Amino acid sequence: MITTANIKNGVNVDQLVETINHVQQDPSLAKFEFRAKNNWIDGGHCVTSIQDFYGVGQEHPVRKDNFTMEADHVEVLLGQDQAPNPAEIVLHALGSCLTGAMAYHAAANGIEIEGMESRLNGDVDLHGFLGLDPEVRKGFNGITVKFKVKSDASEEQLRALSQFSPVFDIITNPTPVTIEFEK
Repeated sequence: MITTANIKNGVNVDQLVETINHVQQDPSLAKFEFRAKNNWIDGGHCVTSIQDFYGVGQEHPVRKDNFTMEADHVEVLLGQDQAPNPAEIVLHALGSCLTGAMAYHAAANGIEIEGMESRLNGDVDLHGFLGLDPEVRKGFNGITVKFKVKSDASEEQLRALSQFSPVFDIITNPTPVTIEFEK
């Protein structure tokens, strides 16, 4: 007998439910640690590599690929514009995570999404970064995300699904960051 996977929004719903059940039975399986190693090249140009992580109760030292991401700054900010700037990478992470959260949670709730795209804008005032005004924030003053979603789901449903995004949580709630140095 040939069976087909229960796929909705590109998500294997049966595997998702199985994962949820395993985590409910053993909450330690939900603990993950993601890692990134960043190397400075020069100026604002750097390369981050991502390979290993901890999750589902064990180390995962090898993935299919060692992922790399570059960051630089636009020329008017003294960069060489060889890659997106770090703020643009944050927008990418937020948009990707909101989209993924909606797709996964919609699938788990039987909601079909036929298409989805978003535009993200983040406003920055360089007075903060440049140290010209201590009252001006160094990061985004705000981020606007505009979605176009082709689905029978209501805006209220989609908004509720988006709230499961870990990156949305990281950005909208203070996350403790510890900076350590070694020579």
